[in-house]
Amino acid sequence: MIKKANNVTNDLKLVLASASPRREEILKKLNLKFTIVPSKIDEENFTSDDPIELVKTLALEKAKSVSNLVEDAIVIAADTIVVYDQKILGKPEDEAAAKKMLQTLSGSDHQVITGVAVLNSQNKESHVDYNLTDVTMTKMSQKEINSYVETGEPMDKAGSYAIQGFGGLFVEEIKGSYHSVMGLPIHQLARLLDKFNYGIL
Repeated sequence: MIKKANNVTNDLKLVLASASPRREEILKKLNLKFTIVPSKIDEENFTSDDPIELVKTLALEKAKSVSNLVEDAIVIAADTIVVYDQKILGKPEDEAAAKKMLQTLSGSDHQVITGVAVLNSQNKESHVDYNLTDVTMTKMSQKEINSYVETGEPMDKAGSYAIQGFGGLFVEEIKGSYHSVMGLPIHQLARLLDKFNYGIL
């Protein structure tokens, strides 16, 4: 249950601007009551040489787009990318692309960067933050990669793996936020919600 600070007078509902089941799961585990209104922005329209600025921009644009569809709401939005050797690895286009991506990540380190934005739909006040987590992947055999891709799990995931699923079998170490790798860093989220006088605890 969301607890409102004493100085909050507006009864604002919480909206998640994402269709991601991972982000929905994270918010449910925090006992937050919310509705889901997925963002429809075309992410291909946004580019940046700086991956941190890119995820922050995308998260904010997602929040903005959904804020135009809801009233009296605090909108939460996020965007996650995987960066290897300064190159952004998005979601695979097909199984061949997923296998190639996993071969690239196998036995190496990469970064997962998640931007999170929180926006008040009443006055459009917004705050944005991000989390950067280092991930070390174990060396994967071609058989393991093929078997993993056959599960279908990698097909809608940045970097072609899900740490909370079978992909976690190949994650040797992380330095940072597990929830950020899932898609929503709860530490940064809590601090942003606090700016709107919403407390998770």
